Amino acid sequence: MRFPSILTGAAITLFFSGVCNGVNILMSNDDGFGSGNLRQLYDMLTGVGHNVYIVAPALQQSGQGGRVDFTTEANLTGPTQYNLVAGGAPSIGADPIDSHIWYYNGTPAACIFVGLDYVLPKFADFAVPDLVLTGPNYGTNLGPFVWTLSGTAGAAYAATARSIPAIAISGSNTAVPYYEVDGPDHDAHRVASVSFKIVEAIIKSSPPKHSILPLGYGINVNIPPLDDNHESVPVVQTRMTGGAEVDEAVPGKTPGTFTWANLSPRAAGVNQCLNGDCDLPGETEVVAAGKIALSLYTVDYTAPTTPRTNSLMQRLTKLTGWTGGKEGGKKGGHSRRWRA
Repeated sequence: MRFPSILTGAAITLFFSGVCNGVNILMSNDDGFGSGNLRQLYDMLTGVGHNVYIVAPALQQSGQGGRVDFTTEANLTGPTQYNLVAGGAPSIGADPIDSHIWYYNGTPAACIFVGLDYVLPKFADFAVPDLVLTGPNYGTNLGPFVWTLSGTAGAAYAATARSIPAIAISGSNTAVPYYEVDGPDHDAHRVASVSFKIVEAIIKSSPPKHSILPLGYGINVNIPPLDDNHESVPVVQTRMTGGAEVDEAVPGKTPGTFTWANLSPRAAGVNQCLNGDCDLPGETEVVAAGKIALSLYTVDYTAPTTPRTNSLMQRLTKLTGWTGGKEGGKKGGHSRRWRA
């Protein structure tokens, strides 16, 4: 399998060219506002002059995908993650030790919206961030199925849908409170250090006075387990499909209950190259090879035009009388109208 490396030479320059420093950033995650990964990356970004605010869940919210759940309670019904804020406090508030770090008792995507529409306009010196960062997550988010499942990915997608560049980052380490990260050899510090280098490369190479990423685009980054040589791990441009896993329901220990397992053999539905560059390796296999996977995504994943879709429309047109054709849109685009 060919593993094209990026962020190591001219390839990254061709995609993101220019210089940009000291940007406004909104961070979030699905692991909670006390996450060691999150706080380590926050410290590194603020340490070089970026203006960063965190709005992250009061409690762990993994697996929520893009679900937007706003609390209906004005106050916390119990303490936040790691007892950083006591129960009974407002359902939204700043961390006791840093006014740039906020918790909210909602899902990751809800935290993004609360950050954009409440925290930043009222309490920050910027209303719209130049970039949204979600993670680094505890555990990778590999493949198109997990992409829709992940709260880290869902939060990034929410920002992209609001026309804000977003990067979702996931590591391979386990959960740790931020106050237990005890130095550069800690896994959380390593994950944050690698994440920082990638984020900085994208920021610094973005065109002056332009958006950090093209409108409607985002990036999904997955980091393998790291050791003392983590600074030299290559970054590879990937696609989400390829070696990816999907879940199946398996009986739980209690009769009538179920839990999940990875389907074996892996499903063709998430591993068929239907669009984009089919020569790119899948992010799952790249991370398994000990490399960092970087997948571009776009919110406009509709309307693929392939022999399969053309054949489908021809069958529908013949059978139903529905019409399809080029109509409206900008030059070079087309739309189809279905009429019963």
